[in-house]
Amino acid sequence: MKLTKISLLAALAISGAVAGGNVEKVEVAVVEEVLSNWDFSGQAVLYYQTMDKTGDVDLFSQESGRANAGLQLNAVGKFDYGLSVGAQVTGLGTLGLQNEVVSNIMQSADGNLNGGAVTKLYMAWSNEANTIKIGRQELPKSLSPFAWSEGWNVFKNTYEAALYVNTMIPSTVLVGAWVSGANQNGVGAWDGNGNWLMNSGSNLNEFNDVNGDDGIFMVTAQNKSINGLTITGSVYYAPSLLDNMMSKAEDLAGEPHTAAEIGDDATIIWGDISYANADFPVTFAAQGGQVSVGGDTEDTTAFGAKIGANYNVFGFTAAYSSVDEGTTGVFNVGGVKTPLYTQMILNQNFIASNADTILLKATAKALGGKFIAQYGMTTMNDRDLLTSIGDIDYNEFDFIYKTKVWNDNITLLAAYVNQDLDAKVVTDSEGNAEVVSPDANNVIRFWARYNF
Repeated sequence: MKLTKISLLAALAISGAVAGGNVEKVEVAVVEEVLSNWDFSGQAVLYYQTMDKTGDVDLFSQESGRANAGLQLNAVGKFDYGLSVGAQVTGLGTLGLQNEVVSNIMQSADGNLNGGAVTKLYMAWSNEANTIKIGRQELPKSLSPFAWSEGWNVFKNTYEAALYVNTMIPSTVLVGAWVSGANQNGVGAWDGNGNWLMNSGSNLNEFNDVNGDDGIFMVTAQNKSINGLTITGSVYYAPSLLDNMMSKAEDLAGEPHTAAEIGDDATIIWGDISYANADFPVTFAAQGGQVSVGGDTEDTTAFGAKIGANYNVFGFTAAYSSVDEGTTGVFNVGGVKTPLYTQMILNQNFIASNADTILLKATAKALGGKFIAQYGMTTMNDRDLLTSIGDIDYNEFDFIYKTKVWNDNITLLAAYVNQDLDAKVVTDSEGNAEVVSPDANNVIRFWARYNF
């Protein structure tokens, strides 16, 4: 929201007049003009999740629960000649719930249960066709499918990056970026000593190098010349990625850099084409690409497709994705999700590599909000089952309700997730491993988000 401009000098003048005093005229236009250059906004979030861990604990017990209370404040200043600056401060805590109600948190600001972080801090310049933005910022999935800010957790993760956007060509957006650092958007807290490849926890205050001192370069082009048709292509280039990852691992282990340098650069090529027209009830989309990191690793090739239809208040979607046995799979630098159409609430680790997935989804607008029911079926190919190699099936069912209340300022979400894995390898306390068929895992998630 805009900051309400209240001149204290004007208020004093009014109170003086009411009291019968003589107050000289004071010029307040300068103060109001300075304040008019700034926009202030924020959000407050309450977030709770409980998981029965395949029947090992009870839902809604303290052991199974995670919770956060979060506050995020934004300030954006816009000045002459297209210059602007922005900052975002984030606070995350538990309100003491870890003492009685929950045992852990969903997200950490600084590696602790309670803490703060500066999650955005940038300067920018723009004119009619060009924008340059340097510093801590969010990156959108639509233009950066392998390094984007995920919105599933309490707050989005951000990046340290230099971004250039050009819209000079009609119906076309050209994007160039150099990404140097990322904070991690995972579950729980970690000390921040590592990088996106080594940890799935969260620490929004630690912007670790995504690729040593080299960073990752990205170029994206998106065209919408044909009504309803969007074509997007992205290329990522990461110099000496494997060397930098191994050097970081040696640093964490306190070991000297003894690994032989491979010298290979990593590249990602990814494309997406979609058609959605308000005058046509059916939507189509296809995606695909390749991840190559060099060395003795295998390239990863992935593709997907989806079709959707809308009728009255109902929506239907069917999607498919296939990822081969390449070394890396598909991923998000700084996050935990995939760019695949078949991404659900919790299936990312099962669909990201050497897997085929089918997703069926239905939506309905009712009771002032939106209901979503989706079912995913994944076959994880050629997995190690101790004495044999075989396929493992993973199924997930999500049921979600989302609505807005209080003049649309508050968004509410309730979600239920059922995960069913037909086999996995477990190891007991003595180191003995066996293949078991685990019970289904149930997850319930609630959050409320107030935007101001």
